[in-house]
Amino acid sequence: MMSRFTKAALAAALLSGTAAGCPASHASETGLPQWEQLSEAQRATLIAPVRERWNAEPGQREAMLERARRWQQMTPDERQHARRGVKRWSHMSDEQREEARALYHHMRTLEPDAREAMKAKWRGMDAAEREAWVEAHPAPHRSRERGD
Repeated sequence: MMSRFTKAALAAALLSGTAAGCPASHASETGLPQWEQLSEAQRATLIAPVRERWNAEPGQREAMLERARRWQQMTPDERQHARRGVKRWSHMSDEQREEARALYHHMRTLEPDAREAMKAKWRGMDAAEREAWVEAHPAPHRSRERGD
């Protein structure tokens, strides 16, 4: 089953129209046709998760559109980086996700030099030190509406 975060990434890709902009070389690599060559049934299958979420979560519609706009503006390398992040996130345990949230929340406030120093410090910590750091620097509570 796809996580809500993965569905959101898929929704962003579909809403942005990037599926239609798939280069011909990529289509031939996968053996699948470009968007224009998909049947209506295939298109409906791809869009169904987006439609379902759009209808089920009206409060998230603006955020869904914004994610789609950001996705559309990304370079191919940025999109690949985002896909790797989604994949890595989906394989994390709840504890690893909590660590990642806390670290991200803290690091985003730091200047680049301090951020690099924090990364080095984090890599040097053992599991107990990381756990203590996360307890001392918890991430803010997240909204259940967003889901990830």
